[in-house]
Amino acid sequence: MYIYNVTVNIASSVEKQWLLWMQEKHIPEVLNTGKFSEAKMSQVMVDEEEGVTYSIQYTTDSKETLDRYYAEDAPKLRQEGLQLFGDKLLAFRTELKVIKHVINYAQS
Repeated sequence: MYIYNVTVNIASSVEKQWLLWMQEKHIPEVLNTGKFSEAKMSQVMVDEEEGVTYSIQYTTDSKETLDRYYAEDAPKLRQEGLQLFGDKLLAFRTELKVIKHVINYAQS
């Protein structure tokens, strides 16, 4: 299992608009590529001089599937965010290979 992590710093002036776009349009479009099984969106809890930082983690089955996403879908999906938010958005991406995944059912 792999996690495709996108960390985004968004300007406070467009944060609400960006959050709405992410939740209602962008994340569903990424999931609709069929290459990811789930997505989690989290706010990064750090003090920022400017803007607010978020992490969006998409889970996929393999590196090969992730590479197909990069080749087939990512350019188009990234372009819309750049068009809408331009220099008010700064993003970087990381790939995480899951070594072990444990669920504690006793805590439910």
